[in-house]
Amino acid sequence: MMTVSPEKLLTPVLSAFWDDERSWTLDTYRRHEGYEGLRKALAMPPDDVIAYVKDSGLRGRGGAGFPTGMKWQFIPQGDGKPHYLVVNADESEPGTCKDIPLLFANPHALIEGMVIACHAIRSNHAFIYLRGEVVPVLRRLHEAVREAYEAGYLGKNIQGSGFDLELTVHAGAGAYICGEETALLDSLEGRRGQPRLRPPFPAVEGLYACPTVVNNVESIASVPAIMQRGKDWFKSMGSEKSPGFTLYSLSGHVVSPGQYEAPLGITLRQLLDMSGGIRPGHRLKFWTPGGSSTPMFTDEHLDVPLDYEGVGAAGSMLGTKALQCFDETTCVVRAVTRWTEFYAHESCGKCTPCREGTYWLVQLLRDIEAGKGKLSDLDKLNDIADNINGKSFCALGDGAASPIFSSLKYFRGEYEEHIERKGCPFDPAASTVWADTGTSHLEVNA
Repeated sequence: MMTVSPEKLLTPVLSAFWDDERSWTLDTYRRHEGYEGLRKALAMPPDDVIAYVKDSGLRGRGGAGFPTGMKWQFIPQGDGKPHYLVVNADESEPGTCKDIPLLFANPHALIEGMVIACHAIRSNHAFIYLRGEVVPVLRRLHEAVREAYEAGYLGKNIQGSGFDLELTVHAGAGAYICGEETALLDSLEGRRGQPRLRPPFPAVEGLYACPTVVNNVESIASVPAIMQRGKDWFKSMGSEKSPGFTLYSLSGHVVSPGQYEAPLGITLRQLLDMSGGIRPGHRLKFWTPGGSSTPMFTDEHLDVPLDYEGVGAAGSMLGTKALQCFDETTCVVRAVTRWTEFYAHESCGKCTPCREGTYWLVQLLRDIEAGKGKLSDLDKLNDIADNINGKSFCALGDGAASPIFSSLKYFRGEYEEHIERKGCPFDPAASTVWADTGTSHLEVNA
């Protein structure tokens, strides 16, 4: 464990001036070295920019943790086709709330990162696919793009470099499945958002059947600081295989929920120390390291390093770093049922394991929660989840199976108690997390 004081563990970079007055404006961004990274990148050959980002060790912040520079490197060069950059801002994972506040408070970090990335992959048209419900963010993003065009950071002959770039902001219609990169591309092309069969991969045939890079908001927004301050500065934070800073979304039964920007490898115990801990008079029962689609942890995992290797070794995934914390008043069966209802509702229906499996998971879970289940239903839950996991068209099925597997692993006794007592032993009024509508306060207050 790290031995420095809690307040020194934070590394505000993307969030450094979120509390400034009018932090989202170009003037504020330039006062904080904005677009200096772009100036350095435009002076470098595109391949050198790719190599620099690759050498920095930046990994995708959207969930999978794939090396960003390597993804850029996959784009074929000299193929005579247009190349595209698509930024996935369709943040929909329950408990995840990092990209939306980043875009709301500091949209120019993303725009600068996109210009650098497009220069690197030789793209002249980029897209931001934003979750359409967040209208205030959409308006602020449109204004930031307008400012960037007016200042010469977008459009023709950017900063006299001879490089041209058009940027399009596209608002989605609120489908969770469109967070999957190929479903996002189909939606962007005007079709129903459903995952594509791969191969071919987007790097070969993506948007409009042309080579395309799809990156998360935070991944691209991290690039300007790397170009400005250097790859060695970036690698001085985090761990060897998971370097750098990142945004942790801490929510749930904690005293001070919010965004905590810290090096990869920090622990939940350290984050709780900084946030005032679990609400007074209560203790941590279970938590998710990366949103509801990652296997849950318990209080035994407080000291697991929150980087890709550490969380993976402990049996889960870092995902979107959405740390949802639940205390002992929360019914695990109820929480997992609400998550599974979400996945069943958001399944696109393209593949049978996910379409049918999530439906039957919900039926079983509702019966168990209501005290109508049988002990044999627990093995049936596990069996159905196993028939979904790794067998569906995209990762939505895997995400739906994760809470089932992990909750049965750590809290099978609680499922059995529901069945034996013929009802839920928990008082819903004692928990502040789940409203009567089934809507999560974690999402409402994000």
